[in-house]
This record gives sequence, structure tokens and C-alpha cells, in this order.
Amino acid sequence: MTHEYSRRDFLKVSGMGVAAAVATKAVAETPLGSGQGDREPMPRGPISVCTTSDNRRLSQGHAIAWQPASAAVEHDAVVIDPGKTFQDLLGIGAAFTDASCYNFNRLTAAQREELFHTLFHPREMGLNVCRTCIGSSDYSRQVYSYDEGDPDPDLKRFSIDYDRQYILPMLRQARQVNPDLFLFSSPWSPPGWMKANGSMLGGSMRRHYMSSYAQYFLKFLDGYEAEGVPVQAITVQNEVDTDQDGRMPACIWPQEYEADFVGEFLGPLLQKSRPQTQIWIIDHNYNLWGRAMDELEMPEVRKYVHSVAWHGYAGKPEWIQRVQRAHPKVGMQWTEGGPDYTDPDYGTDWANWSQTFTGVFRNCCRSIAAWNLALDEHGKPNIGPFSCGGLVTIHSETNALSYSGQFWAMAHYSRFLRRGAQRVDSQSSAAELDHVAFKNPDGSNVLIVTNRGAKRTVQIKMGDAVAAAPLDGNSVNTFTWA
Repeated sequence: MTHEYSRRDFLKVSGMGVAAAVATKAVAETPLGSGQGDREPMPRGPISVCTTSDNRRLSQGHAIAWQPASAAVEHDAVVIDPGKTFQDLLGIGAAFTDASCYNFNRLTAAQREELFHTLFHPREMGLNVCRTCIGSSDYSRQVYSYDEGDPDPDLKRFSIDYDRQYILPMLRQARQVNPDLFLFSSPWSPPGWMKANGSMLGGSMRRHYMSSYAQYFLKFLDGYEAEGVPVQAITVQNEVDTDQDGRMPACIWPQEYEADFVGEFLGPLLQKSRPQTQIWIIDHNYNLWGRAMDELEMPEVRKYVHSVAWHGYAGKPEWIQRVQRAHPKVGMQWTEGGPDYTDPDYGTDWANWSQTFTGVFRNCCRSIAAWNLALDEHGKPNIGPFSCGGLVTIHSETNALSYSGQFWAMAHYSRFLRRGAQRVDSQSSAAELDHVAFKNPDGSNVLIVTNRGAKRTVQIKMGDAVAAAPLDGNSVNTFTWA
């Protein structure tokens, strides 16, 4: 059965959000597995419950009471140890691609205001870490850069005029709804004249233009800030080691090229001109963990790098820990992953996406940014070879909204977690059960449990207290308590 939900349905759980103000301070760099705090007191109840399953969407359930723990605690209970702490949370969001902004722009002003309130308001879904594209990605209406034509090393033609049509207005409106929106930006390709093949489609970067390209980044950052859209971080290149067979904007950056660009050009320039702007490297799959290690072992690169950005298309999230253990002060960010609109489970695969999000957080990441915020029912606009769907679908003819399984899964995290929340230890031997726990800056507790199996009841144990939590089959469940 296909479910269509309005904002009114979404707001039925608005009272369940943890009433913590969004922290505005910078996220601390917390080494993996640090901290053994004092013994936690008996948790105060009750436990609020929010569930998404086959017949429910972000539905408030009956509150659960804590009971004194006894010897009868089940062996597969979810056991929370708030004394063992891990990384702090930067936030959760998705990408303002050209395609997404185009679809947002097609909505009436009233429709867009309502949707943006749902997506970005801190008391609603609260998306607060989002990606933008530096020029064209594969999810654009056309291939473009900010400096088209013959070689222009002095960037005399540089212009962000294309983005003024609807990308910058959408970003400004989102920031008005959520002033704490953190933006990071990624290029899919330098201008074609900077590349060996002379095109934004595929090919590789030419070392000769690295100095000009660093200035290109700076002009982009300055131009966006002048438009009222400050960008807090940049990645060097989306997917550094593929040219996508020349079918879309892409660019190969050999390892030594990325290292040299950061260490000799981009890093020194930003340190001088925009020291507040973070540099994130790799921006590709888990299987590039070795490359990340090699680049971070270069002192001239490490001093400029704030984070490593990861995609989930190849490899295992556990491999991130290899990098984090070697470089505990480097942030880990998850910067891309999206649904396939042709998948019959596109609207109902919340358990699979929640399993992904839990795995990302349990393996050091401080943020999650999904791929396109919004596409139409055909995954358009799209100049690339892939069949991605949006977090939200906006019908091309009717402007009707529908929501992906990824949307429903993400809401179980973004609605209840606050910037600066610290992940705490949770353990269980239960099969087909995924879990991750956090403590918000105000001291409130959040546990997300994903049940990929049949209907069941699982015990939650914290300190000397235990609670029995009924779980629907194929469900995502968020539990919150003081």
C-alpha cells in the first residue's frame, strides 16, 4: 500500500521532540571511545516512544515505564552505558542540488513555506547539515561551471549568476527557517579548461591550473557569503577517483594531486583569507580508507584538513575506524547516499536506511547528509546515468508531495538529536536489531532501535533500571527520556 502524508500528519508527533535548544557552539573533537564517566543515576521516566512501521509513520506510542533491574534481564537486551562516550554530533541533512532547488522553486510560495518548515525548522525535522554543489553535478538542468569558455587563469569571467536564479534563493529561505544551518559545498568538476580533456564530463585535473582553482574556491565562498549564504566547509572533489566514463560532470584526482592541492594551494589560501572555512578530503567510498590515511600522514596536508568525507556505495563503514584511530582529532562526515526511485521499496525501506544511519554513527561519523533533497517522480532533473530518488518527491505536474523510506528513517534521528549530542555506548546480541544511543546537550537521552525482523519485545537497560519496549516488525523506533 502506498501512503501519502501531509504536514498535518507529520506534526502529530511535534510534541515528542526533545525540548533542547540547538547548540550554536562548535562541535568538539572527541577521540573515538573516550571517556568513562561517573555511574549514572536511575533514569527518570517515562520513556516517550515514536515509531515508523508498515501501518504507522512517526507515530507516538504509549509511554514506557522504567522498572528496577533484576537478574531476569534478557541476554539480548539493549544495554546503554552513558559513561562510555564517543563522537559529538554536527547534524543531519541532505543536498541542495540544482535539481532539488529547481523542484523547490516550482512550488507555490505557500507550499514551499510549509515544506521548508517541515524539513528545516528545529522543532520539526530540523535538518541542519546540508550540501551544495560548486557548479554542475549530475543532478542539474545543464552542465555549467562558474567560468566557461577558453582558458581564463585569472578568472576574469568568474560568475555565480546561474545560482542566483533559484539555488541561492532556496538556500536563503532554508537558512531563515533554520539559522543554524551548516553548509558544505562540493565540486563535481572544475571548469573544462582546467582539465586534460577540456570538458566537465569525466577527465582529470591538470596540475598547471591548481593555483587558479584554489582562487576559484575562494571566489565561490566569497560570492555565496555576499549573497547571504555563508558556507562553512568545502570538499576538494566529489568522488575523487572516478570519471564516471565521461557520462556526467566528474573529475579524477590522483592521491598526490589532492594532497598537493590542499597542502600547497587551497590550504594556505584559505588559512590566509578564510581561516574559518573547513576543508574535507576524499568525499568518496569507505574503500578509500587507505588513501585517507596516506594523505593525513603528510604534515603539510594534515594541518589544513578538518574532516574526511565518506560515501556509502562501496566498502564497509567499519573501515572508517581505521582512519579515526590513527587520527582521532580528524572529523568523520558521511556526505552522500540516496534511494533509487525505481526500487519498489522506495517509499517503505525505512528499516534499511535506519540500519545504514546507525552503522554510520556507530562508526565515528559526526554528520549525515543524504543525496538530493527533492526530485520529481522520474528522478529529474538529471543529466547523469543514475536513477536516484529524492528524500522528498515533488510530482512534476501536480506538485503533490510524497516521502521516501529514507525520509521517514532520517526523521527518527534528526527530530530528536541536537547539535552537540554525544554518542554513548549501546550493546545487544539480538539478531536483526540495530541501535545507537546519544545524550543531548540538555542531558536528555535518545535511543534509536531498528527492528528488521518480526514483531517482538526488547528490553532496554540503563544502570539499575530496565524497560520493556514492544517493537513492530520492519520498524524504526525512537525512545527519549530525561
